Amino acid sequence: MDAWNGWYHVTTGTYGSWLPGDPRGWRSRHHREHVEGHYKNPPPDGKYEQFHKRSQRLMKSSPVLLDDDEKRIAGQAMVEMLMDQGVELLVLSLDAVHCHLLARFGNLLSRQAVGRAKKHAYHILVDRGRQGRVWEKKCRTLPVRSRSHQLNVYQYILGHATKGAWVWTFKEGLYWRK
Repeated sequence: MDAWNGWYHVTTGTYGSWLPGDPRGWRSRHHREHVEGHYKNPPPDGKYEQFHKRSQRLMKSSPVLLDDDEKRIAGQAMVEMLMDQGVELLVLSLDAVHCHLLARFGNLLSRQAVGRAKKHAYHILVDRGRQGRVWEKKCRTLPVRSRSHQLNVYQYILGHATKGAWVWTFKEGLYWRK
């Protein structure tokens, strides 16, 4: 499905924030395996417990949770890199484990543009003392279907501020560069 006027809602997370077998629900790669439940209607308790434990054992390092300072630093770095690439970014939120953004990528491939932003944020965090992995692989890119959908996504992402997320909007510009 094509995106309305080229707008996309992109989500990504920190390393280990959502593993296969997660009790909140999960999806197998390319939906190769039918999995009951999802985050709004989770699977029955214990249904995928063994699978989740196996996923945790296979992790190469512990799950990443960003503190308030890291959220701000990584968020600012992602905004800078996306804008430097010419991405039209409306809003970005970053909490301890998830990042949401609403953007128009023009001729750029969205996953590659977001990947470069995550890489830039990673290097800024490493320069400030963080060690090891930070981000999960890839990101999820969902096309915006209409103007009303775009407004709903915008408000949804803004709403993460009430849950402790660092939130940036296009109205603020790059205020930290001044």
